[in-house]
This record gives sequence, C-alpha cells and structure tokens, in this order.
Amino acid sequence: MNINPAEKRPTVPPFDTAKLDRLMEEAGIDVIVATSKHNTQYLMGGYKFIFFAAMDAIGHSRYLPMLIYEKGAPDHSAYVGNRMEGAEHQNNPFWTPAVHAATWGTQDAAGLAVEHLKKIGKAGGRIGIEPAFLPCDARDLLASRLEGARFADATHALERLRAVKTPDELAKLRRASELITDAMLATIGAIRAGAMKTEIIEQLRREETNRGLHFEYCLLTLGSSHNRAASPQAWAEGEVLSIDSGGNYHGYIGDLCRMGVLGEPDAELEDLLAEVGSIQQAAFARVRAGAAGSEMIEAAEAVLKASPSAAFTDFFCHGMGLISHEAPFLMTNHPVAYEGIDAHRPLEAGMVISVETTMLHPKRGFIKLEDTLAITDAGYEMFGDRGRGWNRGGL
Repeated sequence: MNINPAEKRPTVPPFDTAKLDRLMEEAGIDVIVATSKHNTQYLMGGYKFIFFAAMDAIGHSRYLPMLIYEKGAPDHSAYVGNRMEGAEHQNNPFWTPAVHAATWGTQDAAGLAVEHLKKIGKAGGRIGIEPAFLPCDARDLLASRLEGARFADATHALERLRAVKTPDELAKLRRASELITDAMLATIGAIRAGAMKTEIIEQLRREETNRGLHFEYCLLTLGSSHNRAASPQAWAEGEVLSIDSGGNYHGYIGDLCRMGVLGEPDAELEDLLAEVGSIQQAAFARVRAGAAGSEMIEAAEAVLKASPSAAFTDFFCHGMGLISHEAPFLMTNHPVAYEGIDAHRPLEAGMVISVETTMLHPKRGFIKLEDTLAITDAGYEMFGDRGRGWNRGGL
C-alpha cells in the first residue's frame, strides 16, 4: 500500500537536511537506506511503531522499518513500514512524500526499497546502509536487484547527524534523567534490611514505570560484592548499595548511578565516595563547548592517579542520546569496543555525555557515580543532579 495524503502531510523534514547532505557528500553516499530503530525514529521526527516497540520478531521474519533519503532531494524520501502503520499515518501523517505501509518481514521491506530506489533513479548509485542493522537476507535481496549499486557504511554519517541534540531532544534527556533519579532515590528509601536484589530491582522497575519511563535495566550491587546481576543476595545493615539504571523516555535514554547505605555511612565510606566525587568534579571543570574531550579525560585521570584508591578505580565517559553509547566517542575500547575518535575534537553545545567513576573496593564494595551532562557554551548543565551523596535506605 503506497499512501500519500498530500493534503495533510507535513512538508518539512524533522532534521537538518543540509547537515546530512554534507555528511553524505563527505562519505560519498548518494542515498541512505536507514534500518536501525534509533535512526529511523530520528529521521521520522520521533515516530516509532508501538506494535514492535518491545520485540521485532514476527512469524518467520522480523519488522524492518526503512527510511530512504536521497542527498539534496528530501522530496524523494520514503518510509517503508509494516502494513498496520497505514493507520498510524492516517491519524498523524508522516513527513515523507512516499509511504509504503505494506510489509510483514525483511524481504518484502527490501523489495519495496528496491522499487523506490528505481523510481527515483538511484538503483545504480552509492547506497548508504547500516551494516549492523540490516539483516543478511534483506541485504542479499538489495544486492541482487540493484546490480549497479555500490554499498557504503552510513553509520558514521548518521551518528554525526545525531551528535548535537535539538532543544526537544535535550528536554527529553533531561526528563529521563530526572525521572530515573526520582525512581532510584524512592527505591533506596523504601528498601529495608533483608530485601533481596531481585526485589530491589523489581521495586525500581515499578518506580520507573509509574513515572512514565520504559524500564531498560538495573545493575545492582550490595555489600562487598562487585556482582551486579540479579540474585537472592539480601541487603544487610551497614552495607552499601549501588544502583545503576537505564530508563527510556520517548526513545531517549537516561543512564545514572547513585549510592545507598543501610544505616549511617562511616568515615571510610564518606571518604571513598568523596574520592569518586573529586574525580567527577575534575572532569566537570573542563567541560565546555570548544574544549577537547581529552581535556576532561586527562584532568579526571590526573586526580584518579593521585587517589589512595587508584589501583581499583576507573574513569570513563561516553556520548548518549537515543542510545547509551553514541557520538561523541571519547575513549577507546573502554569498556565498549569502539575507537575514541572524538577525544581531541572540540565538544559542541548540545552534545550530551555520561561521566562515570567506578571504584571496586576490595572490602567496601562497588562505589560509583554516573552523571549526565549537556554541553553548553558556558560549561554544562547536569541532568538529574540529586542524590549524589550517601542515600539512606529503609526510611
């Protein structure tokens, strides 16, 4: 079904087409066929189909949305989606001039993409794809029916397009961080001695869901353990708790870590969290638009090196937005396998980064702070900036 209710459709693409055109020119790409959930959502102005929000699989295949964009010709754009998305389009028309809501799997989606590429005269062009998000059967079909086409990796271009957030994106990231912070603090306060990790994680899931977040994960430690997986381990008086959670707000990820203690923190615990905090603050002090990401990394690592707990403490920072590790890429293979290609490039206002310091104390346990910063011309704005000290459990 090819739907085109022109009388209702918005005419302006919901992203910076000039920037994308420039990035495509630099990459030698004529037309992009985006297939990842996050990039199709971004290019569609925040839209994603609720039916496949949790799971892609259906029948013998899977849902594969596609956004086709030709460099310099947004009027040639098309969205390829599931047959049921025709109703979504009727209620809230998509911006793309062509909408093909007719698929149930990967090969019929790829077939419609081929037809559209032929229609706009780009069947033999250099086509940008997302290799990690294009199933092999769909790629094989594209290759077999577009004999003159050359395929290129468009991942970098799409990452650069999303690197600087719009005011609306910043508002969603701020809201995600605030709601996660609220949920974590409420969970810590509600949990009493004897509660198992499985129960605490379930409590957090309910707290996040009740606040309008989509719960993604909770990495939790208790006492001296460094194991963050769910288990029957129970929280005991005097022990620490670290709670690291990701929650999704309208597609945008919030990712923070806060600390709790059952009882009152002793002097050693106060000192250990202060060490972690001082490393974070050293990084924050170097964050501003125009400064290289390496400046904050070097500043944090200098304080870490002088720390009494340096032997078992680690510093890391990464970009975030629609996904939890995206541009700017600031550190290499630490811990996620990518190159820190942006470490020596200037940070830009509107970028969002996660800054985290993790201490694996051999006796007192897992002590960590993870904070979310939006880069500004004057420095930064921290999202969800409460609860950065010891939060008391069982209140």
